[in-house]
Order: sequence, then C-alpha cells, then structure tokens
Amino acid sequence: MNEAVQDTVRELMGQAAIVLVSPKFAENVGSAARVAANMGIGRLILVCREVPDRERMLTLATAKAAHLIDTLEHHRELGEALAPFGWVLGTSARQGRKRTTVNSPRQLMGEVLPQLKNNRVALLFGPEDRGLANEELRYCNQITTIPTVDFSSLNLAQAVAILCHELHYSVLDAVSRTAFPVSAPKQGDKQELEAMFGHVEETLATIGFLKKGEDDYWMKSIRQFLGRIGLKSKEIKIIRGVCRQLLWQDRQKSPGKGKSE
Repeated sequence: MNEAVQDTVRELMGQAAIVLVSPKFAENVGSAARVAANMGIGRLILVCREVPDRERMLTLATAKAAHLIDTLEHHRELGEALAPFGWVLGTSARQGRKRTTVNSPRQLMGEVLPQLKNNRVALLFGPEDRGLANEELRYCNQITTIPTVDFSSLNLAQAVAILCHELHYSVLDAVSRTAFPVSAPKQGDKQELEAMFGHVEETLATIGFLKKGEDDYWMKSIRQFLGRIGLKSKEIKIIRGVCRQLLWQDRQKSPGKGKSE
C-alpha cells in the first residue's frame, strides 16, 4: 500500500467511532479498543452508568490500544453520546414483528462509505446479553445483522471486530481502486434530528395521524425513512418550519392549546 492510499484510509477511518451501550465486561471493552486501533478508528465511546475497571480493560487492549482506553468518552445517555454524529449504523441479532429486514455489514458498506468524508459515523453495539433495544435502534440510519449459522449470538468484541474489518476493507478497496463513491453532503447531526422527530411526532398527533397504540409503529417507519435519506441541517429546519406552521394553525382553531418550542 502506497503512502498516499494509507493516509487517505487513515483519514476516512478517523471519521468513525465505536459506541458501546452498557457493556457488561471490561475485557470486551479492551478487546473492542484493540480492534478499533488496528483498523484505524481512534474514538471509543461508552454509554453506561459507570466506566468499567481500567486495568481490566487494559489487559486486552494491550499497549497499542491503551490510548483509546485513556481517552474513551463516557456518557450516561445514548442521545447525548450520538449527538455529534451524522450517520449511525446499529447492530442487531434479533428479528421480530417490530424489526424490519436488515442487510449484512458488507451489503451496507456501500451506503456508509459516502458518509465518511463529511460526516462522523458511529458503529453502535448493545450489551452482551440482549443487544440493542428498539428505543436505542431508533437512533440508527441503518441496522445490520452479522450472518451466522444457527447460533446468532456473537461475543461483543467479535461483533466489533467484524464491523470494523468490513468498514476498513471497504474503505481500503475503494481508495486503492480510486473508485470511492461520491461523498454525501454533511448531514444534520443526531441532536438536530431528534429535535425534528419530536416536532414531527407532536404535529402528527395534533392533526390526528398518530393514534394511541399506533404511534410507535408509525414513528419508527418515519424515522427509518427520513434517517435513510440523510437530511441536511437546512432540510431539517424546513421540516420543523412546516411543523411549526401546522401547529400554529391548529392553535388558532383551539386557542387554549399549549405552544410548541
């Protein structure tokens, strides 16, 4: 690999971060740090009540990834941790009525790659015993399942390794062949999106589109649709402007209703 290719791969991989939600074992955090460092990802984020024991994390991180343990970010709320990111790829082994069909990591990398130049990308993983819950997956632009035979559950560190490798391989292959896809524009971050989704939900409830018992289903579909498109900050402001106008008109008909922020 020539130096120019190596520098470009390093720059693009530097846009990605590993986000671990409530990891149960400090050693898995250490292993995830080691994988991230090997693949050129320089940001490790934990969402949990307390930071795991540092020495246990360092045992498997080894000296080469110790810097990720020393600089890891800690948040108590997932929304806060994901606020600066423009694109989130979540992992899930579970399928069910409320979960849509998802693709393998390799199939989805073609959609992730264009985001890397102008957007921060988060690879999101849930705890070892249950994975990501539906309320956590709602932050994701994409959801992926790692293909397995029969036994679907993977160790957290293994799942991190597979996704990091697929991302690194896709970046390296595209850069080496000078066939990198056209870069996506800078997206609105998750903080902007969550504010917009709150406004959209309030508006749809006000006009009667959302009905009690069905609101989660419809909002999940709306989140997936708008999240997959990738909205810029200006477009988010336009949607929120439309919501404000609809809510304002409704208040004119019913003056006693509260005012939206």
